[in-house]
Amino acid sequence: MPRRLLTVVGARPQFIKAAAFSRALAAEPGVEEVLAHTGQHFDDNMSGVFFRELGIPAPHRSLDIHGGGHGQMTGRMLEALEQVMLEERPDAVLVYGDTNSTLAAALAAVKLHIPLVHIEAGLRSRNRAMPEEINRVLTDHAADLLLAPTRTAIENLANEGLASRARLVGDVMYDATLHAIAEGRRTSTIVERLGLAGEAYAVATVHRAENTDDAARLARIVAYLRDVAQGRRVVFPVHPRTAARLRDQGVDTSGLLLTEPLSYFDLHRLVDGSDLVMTDSGGLQKEAYFHRKPCITLRSETEWVETVEAGWNRLWTGPEHAGPRRDIPDYGEGAAGAACVAAIRAFLDPYPQTEAA
Repeated sequence: MPRRLLTVVGARPQFIKAAAFSRALAAEPGVEEVLAHTGQHFDDNMSGVFFRELGIPAPHRSLDIHGGGHGQMTGRMLEALEQVMLEERPDAVLVYGDTNSTLAAALAAVKLHIPLVHIEAGLRSRNRAMPEEINRVLTDHAADLLLAPTRTAIENLANEGLASRARLVGDVMYDATLHAIAEGRRTSTIVERLGLAGEAYAVATVHRAENTDDAARLARIVAYLRDVAQGRRVVFPVHPRTAARLRDQGVDTSGLLLTEPLSYFDLHRLVDGSDLVMTDSGGLQKEAYFHRKPCITLRSETEWVETVEAGWNRLWTGPEHAGPRRDIPDYGEGAAGAACVAAIRAFLDPYPQTEAA
């Protein structure tokens, strides 16, 4: 009988990873994927455009859960996802990354005794004040199969007693970025539309609550971006929450080129033509490296320590990195999606079909 895999996504980075994985899974006979979208990112610029652009089929289940505090959102997702799992009866549940959607799906799966697979397992920022850090740690300890993108992630899992569940598969974001670079160059006109052709420019994004909800910190970050802008254009696609905070706090953004959130291929085409990336996004830090663009991370720590060690990334609060830049082999060669599929296939085979929970 075919195996049934329930994939849960809710936020923009997860749509991108799901597209890379699902393309690889489509070539695997005997595994049916059911996609559930929690609705954590619901704005068309943050959600719908990614499904259309990346060729992801419409979700089988759309829960439309967004807004509210972390506990409220996670609780509502947990209740809804439990019902989805009871109705779909998957052989395993697949989650990505470290969002509230990730944790809610993980809790629902383990309480129903459904095997749980975590892609992008083993990342650690060591900052327990970050909701994402709590989400990723709890999900890793709940999961039955941990698909890690780097050797550092494998070491983190081993240090927490989880080595037997962990597999090194490379990074599905690299698969996705290679696809996006090619498509962006082929289809996107964003550089021309913004009048940047032939100019030196940087790309900046800010969305994490630790940066947007602290008025003084947000003002310092924007002042830093404006300082950089004195030497080049800085394109700043603004997350909806960030836009509201900038407006409410009256932060001076003069000198920056603000835009609406960009489509996936437009963002990659923009990074492709830039000479610097500044971001608090974990995903964009890596994508900057995949583009071989230097990055300044607008945080006090990063879970992608290898990008710092390899000279491509530095923390904006830290010293300039003076060492030579080098490649990072851990991320693989653009075939992480296939490696994930093989690991999941091997994991599912010993399991009997899931009975009603």
